[in-house]
Amino acid sequence: MLKRYTALLWLAAGVIIGASARANELPDFTTLVEKQGAAVVNISTTQIIRNTQVFPNIPESDPFYDFFRRFAPQMPREQESQSLGSGFFISTDGYIMTNAHVVDHAEKITVRLTDKREFLAKVIGADKRTDVALLKIEASGLPIITKGDPNKLKVGEWVVAIGSPFGFDSSVTAGIVSAKGRSLPRDNFVPFIQTDVAINPGNSGGPLFNMNGEVVGINSQIYTRSGGSMGLSFAIPIDVAMQVADQLRSTGKVVRGRIGVTIQELTRELAESFGLSKPNGALVSSVEKNAPADKAGIEASDVILKFDGKPVESSNDLPRIVAATKPGSKVTVELWRKGASRQVTVVVGQMPEEGSMVAPATNQDGNLTEKIPRLGIAVSELSKEQLQELDVTGGLVVENVEGSAARAAGLQEGDVLLAIGNVQIRSIAQFNEFLKQIAKGRNVALLVRRGESVLYVAIRLDEK
Repeated sequence: MLKRYTALLWLAAGVIIGASARANELPDFTTLVEKQGAAVVNISTTQIIRNTQVFPNIPESDPFYDFFRRFAPQMPREQESQSLGSGFFISTDGYIMTNAHVVDHAEKITVRLTDKREFLAKVIGADKRTDVALLKIEASGLPIITKGDPNKLKVGEWVVAIGSPFGFDSSVTAGIVSAKGRSLPRDNFVPFIQTDVAINPGNSGGPLFNMNGEVVGINSQIYTRSGGSMGLSFAIPIDVAMQVADQLRSTGKVVRGRIGVTIQELTRELAESFGLSKPNGALVSSVEKNAPADKAGIEASDVILKFDGKPVESSNDLPRIVAATKPGSKVTVELWRKGASRQVTVVVGQMPEEGSMVAPATNQDGNLTEKIPRLGIAVSELSKEQLQELDVTGGLVVENVEGSAARAAGLQEGDVLLAIGNVQIRSIAQFNEFLKQIAKGRNVALLVRRGESVLYVAIRLDEK
């Protein structure tokens, strides 16, 4: 009986250990790669670099130019440069999605399939803001990818990349989703998927698959100090990319909405100064004159909480939501202003080409300077020339920063203080009078003009 009982224990233990081992097994990617790999292509491009000078650093007007032309070897006026990338078919008749930077300035684009066939491709359209490009080859009956839903991705979920790193076709790498909705500098229109999948030069434009074999993103960027993978890669969500591709396919360009505001992140200190319980929303630091936001009555210091019914959790959300809104649409915007919520209606405009901004103002000698002890700064009033240059009716120039709180908030000499909260600053006397009304130890929001930027900074008032 004892032997039988012992045998049963060993059998139970074996079942538990076996189940645990199976649970800890790594996923099998073979079926995914076999079914989806054929839809991934290698893209090679050729650019022509045209030299404006026959000899480096020697202009044709130089007296020695003729000497070097006759006796020194000449550089060719045109040179070919080649680069590699990846892409994938989204239609059986030859439409290919890739990154815009893969085909930028390309004069010849060659697409190589997994069956070794090669085709010349033409660019249907490219959008640098999202780094998405749409190509076309003349072929039919091609294998295509299956689109997935990036919104259903979970952090920690396995994902797979297929591409041509360093020219090695059909290379497969795997990892997990590290984060979602990641914002990167100068990329306001893409909520990137961050992964630790090994992505290297040549992977750009290739697909990122979930474990169902569905494409959830386009591998676009890596963070690296060596030029190779460091476990930080970023993919464009496929739904964002497809919205761009649909416009490129129909019109060859992408039209985006705009309302004409400059925004910044709402910190806890700024939220407190505006009477908000949570730092949710996008803080408006400036409004372009006669822009849709201005016509709707949106003001600097407003906090945009919702746009067209969509919640704005952070400042990064607003550009994406507005850009995806069709120009001409009438939308409701929920704002937080002076301690209360209100709604306005905005007619969305169309995003124009990037333009220049007003040059920064500089102080002139002779302006009256006065210390503001509660902020630990010294300021002077703007001259008439500065008021005209900035197109404002008042403001103060920071002449000196002495207080630790002001330095910690990032105030600098030469900054122009335009408003305190939502009250425009008109003079030093008015500014001091307003500060007297604010309790000690409270955060105060200052609207600051610095160079081409306008932003709010939060400073805790001196308790003296």
